[in-house]
Amino acid sequence: MGKLRRRPKPQHDAAYIQLREQLKAMRVKAGLTQVQLADVFDRPHTFVHKVESGDRRIDPVEFTRWCRACGIAPGNVLDKLKP
Repeated sequence: MGKLRRRPKPQHDAAYIQLREQLKAMRVKAGLTQVQLADVFDRPHTFVHKVESGDRRIDPVEFTRWCRACGIAPGNVLDKLKP
């Protein structure tokens, strides 16, 4: 039997890495710290850190809230992704 190849975790996919980089860039451009953005979610700052570092995936509702907290329309972010 051949060696089984493990699929990479979804958060390590190239398109998801690009999304994570955009999320962090948006936060920084908006002048928000991880703590300030985490307050929008009523979560600890580690929530933001884990999303930005790929330790945690972000769901569509959280994604929308993140974008709006940074003053950006969610659709504009999605249009820039190159899957």
